Amino acid sequence: MNKNKVCVMTSAHYFDDVRVFYKQCRTLARAGYNVTFVVPHDKDEYVDGINIKAIPKPGSRKERFIKTCRQIYKAAIQTNASVYHFHDPDLLPYAQLLRLRGKTVIYDMHENLPKDILTKTWIGARKRKLLSSFIGAMEHIFMSGMYVVFAETSYKKDYPWIKNYIDVLNMPDLNYLLKLDCSQKQKDFALGYVGTVGPDRGIISILNALAMVQTERSNCSFHCVGPIDEQHNKDLLTNMDKLSLNNVYFYNYLPPVQAWDIIRTCHIGMAVLKPDPNYFESYPTKLFEYMSLGIPVITSDFPLYKKVIENNDCGICVDSLNTEEIATAVKYIMDNPERARQMGDNGRRAVKEHYSWEKEAAKLLGLYKELSL
Repeated sequence: MNKNKVCVMTSAHYFDDVRVFYKQCRTLARAGYNVTFVVPHDKDEYVDGINIKAIPKPGSRKERFIKTCRQIYKAAIQTNASVYHFHDPDLLPYAQLLRLRGKTVIYDMHENLPKDILTKTWIGARKRKLLSSFIGAMEHIFMSGMYVVFAETSYKKDYPWIKNYIDVLNMPDLNYLLKLDCSQKQKDFALGYVGTVGPDRGIISILNALAMVQTERSNCSFHCVGPIDEQHNKDLLTNMDKLSLNNVYFYNYLPPVQAWDIIRTCHIGMAVLKPDPNYFESYPTKLFEYMSLGIPVITSDFPLYKKVIENNDCGICVDSLNTEEIATAVKYIMDNPERARQMGDNGRRAVKEHYSWEKEAAKLLGLYKELSL
């Protein structure tokens, strides 16, 4: 067994996921670790010093839970690594099996699942509370004895029984974003969004606000990059048709490099997430990525977000359910280009000083050093 060998595992992310691959895997590889990434993907390959071990992509959520996780576990065993770093709660039972084999296991927690399950629209409303309590109990069992990486500082107050943990926030990788040329903008005044496109991400609110703006200023567009499920896509198209919207572009999922090539040409970064429990105390990474690109941000007026935006004077916080307030913020930035430039400059300066992946990477490597890996 190679003391320097790391197996990173995920069932629910793309091989080029920003946090898992671009940040963590590459950080570990650059630090000299022999990294194998087991992930649903098209083929085995070697990318940026990382061995990609491809698992067939699941055709459904059920298949992912029942079949894909088992395939990931079998592939992970074959790597014979000294540490297994996994990123999805559905892999928790298999992580305990790895511990029984004497392996060091790290669980990278991206979300507060018991809270998040309360907002899952694909689960019947009456079942959510019961399921949330059940999942919390299962986490207590399956996370026992593991090292935990919290992606948000707020998670640990809901997990006081976890003693071995470290916060590694999902801050932007400035080595890439700060090198982009953000001077060339869309011909129309452009709003940009990147991330998962779902009912809780405020896209309907953005479209409604855009319709208000376009009644006065036709030269305003919206560029939305991110995966969209079939039902929400239908809802968005229905809403657009009802509003008679123009200049709206949905790109679906794009690799990060292509996504940021679009967003860097926009004039505003949008992050008006709905007031769901799992968002109040969790940073949207897109917030800092927009700031890295030097564009002003319009975001939800949650206290955690307001602290970043108002302390650094880099955007406007709004009630994410108030369409008129969102539209007013957009029009203010459109009508005040010098103020917009100042906000963008302030945001870029703030991420350089306070919100970079470089600082978080040092924490991750510190954990590996502490574990003598």
